[in-house]
Amino acid sequence: MKKYLIGSAAVLSLLAFTACSDEGADADENSGGTPILDRVKDRGEVIAGVNGDLPGFGYLDSNGDYQGFDVDFARVIAAAVFGDADAVSFRPLSAQDRLTAVQTDEVDILVRNTTNTLERDAMGLHFGPTIFYDGQGIMVRADSGITSLEDLEGARIGVDTGTTTEMNLADQFRLLGIEYEPLPFDGQDQVVDSYESGSADAWTTDRSGLASRLDTLSNPDDHVILPDVISKEPLAPVVKSTDATWFDIMNWSVYATIQAEEFGIDSTNIDSFMDSEDPEIRRFLGLEGALGEQIGLENDFAVNIIKQVGNYEEIYNRHIGPDTSFGLEREMNHLWTNGGLHYSPPFR
Repeated sequence: MKKYLIGSAAVLSLLAFTACSDEGADADENSGGTPILDRVKDRGEVIAGVNGDLPGFGYLDSNGDYQGFDVDFARVIAAAVFGDADAVSFRPLSAQDRLTAVQTDEVDILVRNTTNTLERDAMGLHFGPTIFYDGQGIMVRADSGITSLEDLEGARIGVDTGTTTEMNLADQFRLLGIEYEPLPFDGQDQVVDSYESGSADAWTTDRSGLASRLDTLSNPDDHVILPDVISKEPLAPVVKSTDATWFDIMNWSVYATIQAEEFGIDSTNIDSFMDSEDPEIRRFLGLEGALGEQIGLENDFAVNIIKQVGNYEEIYNRHIGPDTSFGLEREMNHLWTNGGLHYSPPFR
């Protein structure tokens, strides 16, 4: 059964990718605007929308620099386009403003723990490959006696408004017949403040977000994340749907990090692969063929990505992996070859 599910996920991902590429090509021909790649090159940098206050994914470090898993995927795009992972500016965006920022060209790409859904895809947006497979969870106080969703009957639950989290909570509790009081806030900081002050009995977001925030609470050991997962949350980067080339650049840049891991290529050993005789690796590294040119990039765009930012495993482990304070195991975020869901189409 596991093999069937993984195979189905991979096939569906490829079908969705193909369909969106075809649609994007039609839209690009009729949009009449300046191609995003040209705009970005004229400016000399990518403008990326990110989260500014989610440790591990998107946040400002003590030096005032943006760091995190999502932030690194924005740097992946810069490395692909300019050969310079630092040719990117970051715009911190709220959950309410993030999609509008893409639609209005405030940002070139959004990499901000954003769930791919049909409604959002229909808003003139295209989602790239899923970079983090997640699910929604709920945090409660360890001494609350709450161990399951049913124990939350009558509870006050903090939630970030304008997110899939809010709708998922309503759907699941309605399905289970659980009465609760939603406490919506405009921003996760306010949600967490409400929970820590005791105004909320619990709070909910993606499980990765709960793990990220747990480490920042006054007494992390006083809180637990319930084992229940109440939704699917495929988190992916987002671009405007009217530019097929920019959509391709986003897709294949992300896929390059995944394919590199599958090849065993990382930032520390990539030079040793430059004399490989494997035709697949040679195409991937731009040593043969002209794959990059077909999407408006240099043929060695994958080399720049891996050398400067790393493969998927490196990015994951650097920010949120088992050896970080968040300690997130890969689970679904392993490669398909290791029982996970990450899978790159062929570079050919």
